[in-house]
Amino acid sequence: MALLIHMLACAFGSGSWVAVNGLWVELPLIVNVLPEDWNLPSYLTVIIQLANIGPLLVTLTHKMFPGRLKESMVIYAILSIGVLSCILLAFFWDHTTVVAGELHSTAFFILTFFLSLVDCTSSVTFLPFMMQLPPKYITTYFLGEGLSGLVPSLVALVQGVGIAKCVNTTHNNSDAVNSWSLQTQYLPPNFSTEVFFFFLAAMMCISLAAFCTLNRLPLTVELSTENLVPDAAASVCSDLDNPAAEMDGDGVKCPGEGTDRSRATLAKAKHSLYQLTFIYFMVVWVNAATNGLLPSVQTYSCMPYGSLAYHLSAALSSVANPVACTITMFFPNRSLVFLGVLGFLGTGFGSYNMAMAALSPCPLLQNSAIGEAVIVLSWVVFMGTLTYVKVMVGIILRDRSHSALVWCGAAAQAGSLVGSVTMFPLVNVYKLFKSGDLCNTTCPS
Repeated sequence: MALLIHMLACAFGSGSWVAVNGLWVELPLIVNVLPEDWNLPSYLTVIIQLANIGPLLVTLTHKMFPGRLKESMVIYAILSIGVLSCILLAFFWDHTTVVAGELHSTAFFILTFFLSLVDCTSSVTFLPFMMQLPPKYITTYFLGEGLSGLVPSLVALVQGVGIAKCVNTTHNNSDAVNSWSLQTQYLPPNFSTEVFFFFLAAMMCISLAAFCTLNRLPLTVELSTENLVPDAAASVCSDLDNPAAEMDGDGVKCPGEGTDRSRATLAKAKHSLYQLTFIYFMVVWVNAATNGLLPSVQTYSCMPYGSLAYHLSAALSSVANPVACTITMFFPNRSLVFLGVLGFLGTGFGSYNMAMAALSPCPLLQNSAIGEAVIVLSWVVFMGTLTYVKVMVGIILRDRSHSALVWCGAAAQAGSLVGSVTMFPLVNVYKLFKSGDLCNTTCPS
């Protein structure tokens, strides 16, 4: 029975952020088809932030009507919506309509909103449900939550990306004279985008089936009498931060450490006002960078180096997220100096990524293997280092007090929102970033 519950908890957790993570790693194939082209990621960052209305409504319902909301019914609803949305996405992801005189991917945007709503709301429903089980199963749930980012990334790597080639195309003009031009054509990947979305639907179905089984476990299963609370790492190991981090963390053992309530009290006493200001600044900045600023221009940063570079940077940077979370469990470091240096290092790599996006369509080291390797490595290190910082500052604030963790969640959401809203007009209104074409863009040598 214990092994079965561990497997079910892992499968249940794998459905937490699999949809959003899957959409993000599939973008290298989607941007070549949808009319938004390289601007597509900036739309997604805003849509995902809007989906936080889900956890906000759940939180307000708990505050205003204590004990009236049944988490199990909400989980049934959101997982069912997730399965249906993934299936519909497989059929309608490339359907477009004219909005305000321009062609837009309305079906893709609407379904992306519902998938984001599912994943964001899971942050404030999945963990409260898992609190009914003994503490040993929470770790397994966190493992499944990590797999929700890792598995889609690995599948995307297996899927590959269509290799681009330049072909001559004939055009007939009004004078009946044939003209020639080069056009970029992409060879098909190992399997289609539709198959990938059906795979996401299958993972959501597995999570739903696991929850149905867990929810119907016999009453003889040993339940914990302790008021278990979520690990702060859970709220930052997903692609976007979530309000689940607002729960009380006093007295909870940290990953890789023996932190108890007395040590949390000591941690609270040793932070000055300046240190707390620095910690919250890191929370805002790291979330703004990783959830809004940089993801909005990843296409401009990577596509000039080729579809393969973009594909690898998207997939491997998503892999770097759960890997960094795992590292914090075995090698936690609470030193603010160390975290500040690490945050500065990650910001440096992020600045390089932003600079290459600003130089698009002619970034440094273009058309060279070194340039491709550097941009991929820069994105991986950027995501890995800043994810580590997010986890550790979350743990520090969790051990300080309940209110500190509440403000941590608020700061994280504020940073993500500001980053997304800042970049959207810069990309889509003021057109500060320029797209290019592999076969027709001429760059100075």
